[in-house]
Amino acid sequence: MSQDEKVTYLDYASYSPTDHRVIDAMLPYMKKYYGNPSSPHSNGARMKIALEDARNKVASLINAEKPSDVVFTSGATEGINAALRGVAFRSKDRGNHIIASSVEHISVRNTLKYLVKNGFEITYLPVDNYGTIDLETLKKTITDKTILVTVMYANNEVGTIQPIKEIAEVAHSKKAVFHTDATAAIGKIPIDVMKDGIDIMTLSSGDMYGPYGIGALYIRRGTRFEPLIIGGGQEAGLRSGTENVAGAVGMGKAAEIAKAEMETEGERLSVIRDSLVSRLLKEIQYAFLNGHPKNRLPGNANMRFSFIEGESLVLSLDMEGIAVSSGSACSSKTLEPSHVLIAMGISHADAQGSLLISFGRYSTMADADSFAGVLPNIVRGLREMSPIAPMGVR
Repeated sequence: MSQDEKVTYLDYASYSPTDHRVIDAMLPYMKKYYGNPSSPHSNGARMKIALEDARNKVASLINAEKPSDVVFTSGATEGINAALRGVAFRSKDRGNHIIASSVEHISVRNTLKYLVKNGFEITYLPVDNYGTIDLETLKKTITDKTILVTVMYANNEVGTIQPIKEIAEVAHSKKAVFHTDATAAIGKIPIDVMKDGIDIMTLSSGDMYGPYGIGALYIRRGTRFEPLIIGGGQEAGLRSGTENVAGAVGMGKAAEIAKAEMETEGERLSVIRDSLVSRLLKEIQYAFLNGHPKNRLPGNANMRFSFIEGESLVLSLDMEGIAVSSGSACSSKTLEPSHVLIAMGISHADAQGSLLISFGRYSTMADADSFAGVLPNIVRGLREMSPIAPMGVR
């Protein structure tokens, strides 16, 4: 990975650079090979073979029963829309009740708002102070009219991993479809759709160092689903439109790399993250870790610092050549504090002082040390200017 100027990049939760091995795999299908994979001639056949090979690799990463259970999309947002709207409208003869966690990504939340306008009822499950849903509350909330339960595999902001298998079991007890948005988790932790009982799952290529503009849906065979995009019947009629073969090849390569390297990479990133968190908690007063201390994504360190604003931290760190974020990039246009942190019981004032530090494939311990070396002074300087910081707080 390279930058025009030296930047310590710790914002992998917002954007992961495309792995050079992925780019190498894609280039032949952008420069040398071409053809419509639906065409019967040899050019089309070559592209079809490449497309199906990529599908196999994605299916292998998540242990899908068959490669055909994987449907390529343009990315996570389309996948979420297709999953939620596709299941809801196909199942409205059974009921109109949908259950979601209160910490879902904004793409899920806005799609659910759309469904409310179309006659569906949504129940948002509360979470504990770690961001984990309560299974007993889910059991009390689900009814015979519940057609869909959607809970993200792991939270993109605080990194907390949900009890997916147990959630699926509760959903299935009332014959509801279980969807999980695995965008933040794919390629970072093992996902087994068969073991977890997942019916439909949203995947993103870019979040596992693949190309952007492509993703996938896993749809368990037999799941009631109404296609979002109608056209020429590509992707088994579940997502029409000429397939992005080069993108699919890239996603397939990214999935192959993730399957081979995920375990060792996760261990490495966990060491870097834990070292940083431990150091910051010791060196900075009123510093706290958001999310579950152990059951979280390996590269995620979401922290909050009382009496200051996260945006001020982001801008100050950027001036030092360090890129981080204050929460989900997809929600950054709003001035409101993170709905995830609020749902976890964190006050508005403290939620405003949160910082999302996310490590990835090209992160090193030196990056964490550089960050830890400048953050305490920045926090101290901002607190000195803060009208709400108590005297003597550093």
